[in-house]
Amino acid sequence: MTLTEEKKDEKLDLDERRKIIGRKHRFARMKVYFLVFLKWLFFAGITGTICGLVGTAFYYCVVTANQLRGAHPYLLYFLPVAGLVIIIFYHLLHMDKDRGTNLVISSIRSKEKVPLRMMVLIFFSTTLTHLFGGSAGREGAALQIGGSIGSYVGERFKLDEKDMHMITMCGMSAVFAALFGTPLTAAIFSIEVISVGIMYYSALFPCLTASLVAFGIAQAFKVKAEHYTILAAPNLHAGSALQVAVLGVVCALVSMLFCICMHKASHLFQEKLKNPYIRVLVGAGMIILLTLLVGNQDYNGAGSAVIERAMEGEVLPWAFLLKIAFTAITLSVGFKGGEIVPTFFVGATLGCVIAPMLGLPASFGAALGLVGLFCGVVNCPITSMILSVELFGSEHLLLFAIICTVSYMLSGTYSLYSSQKIVYSKIKAKYINADAR
Repeated sequence: MTLTEEKKDEKLDLDERRKIIGRKHRFARMKVYFLVFLKWLFFAGITGTICGLVGTAFYYCVVTANQLRGAHPYLLYFLPVAGLVIIIFYHLLHMDKDRGTNLVISSIRSKEKVPLRMMVLIFFSTTLTHLFGGSAGREGAALQIGGSIGSYVGERFKLDEKDMHMITMCGMSAVFAALFGTPLTAAIFSIEVISVGIMYYSALFPCLTASLVAFGIAQAFKVKAEHYTILAAPNLHAGSALQVAVLGVVCALVSMLFCICMHKASHLFQEKLKNPYIRVLVGAGMIILLTLLVGNQDYNGAGSAVIERAMEGEVLPWAFLLKIAFTAITLSVGFKGGEIVPTFFVGATLGCVIAPMLGLPASFGAALGLVGLFCGVVNCPITSMILSVELFGSEHLLLFAIICTVSYMLSGTYSLYSSQKIVYSKIKAKYINADAR
């Protein structure tokens, strides 16, 4: 054998070894992906199961509380007592400076822990708030309950920091899906709301799995999934697109107003009334007085009945302003609950009133307003588009997409959640990493 032939054989052997090593590396990579898939199938399944059961219990507690208050309107007058109980309860469990949903959001970008006692506190106090007439929702509370459960599961299984972030998002998705019946919206929202401009795609499978498991459990226990019927809607054409875009501008402006009122009210009450017990008593008195002035309890609780009326085109022109006032006072003085359903209320009533002025049907305007205002206050356009499909069907998706993109862009850096980060600018492909305001 010549020297040249020996070199050729050596080269062939080297190439063959490289191919074998390459196949081994590919197999190893495939194995890693498969093992991670199984890991998150397990952890997301456990989280979804716990969250589904807790979320179902929370749903029925809040529904029962609202039914009791509806049957016994005099319960409103015990709102000050309920406020004191909530403040005392938070003090006893050393959560006087509780940051609520903001803590859950910031924990996904840091080493902060979401304590399990947050679940107990928000479950109990949100139920009390609804029972005695505070203006609050439940889905925002769901993020706290789910984040607390997810964090607890992660700690029990000693997950590392990055996986703790993922399982916290799983919990957020799961309880949201169980309560509202929109599993895809819940999964995407928990990923999109953390940092505006980027999404954690590695969390898609875990969050959707947890969301679907919790949703399935909630449905098995007859939890009612939210869905609304649009009575009349236009086809997509240049005129309707322009009308919807104008409504999107209005939604952006009102979403900024809503965020400003929420944050300013909280700052004002804490600055002027430093004692939390006095603060909650004053706030409860204001809610009772406002309710008496209005003459009904439409603005107490979450207000789901008013949202349904808005879908039928029957609301007062100033209903959205009253709901902003009721909610800002309730959540600023120490009562607990979510902000999302009140946001739906404000958006639906706003859209119902403004849409006919633009030549759009009131019912369709309510649907557009609900989605558009939600997008403006949480800065989640993808979530909002998916929400429109899960609540109203896919027939008018492009018109919903128009209002979402307009409201998202024009709402600036305002947000319901001060711990939200605006990572990329809304008006330029530029990294800004600004705090929401």
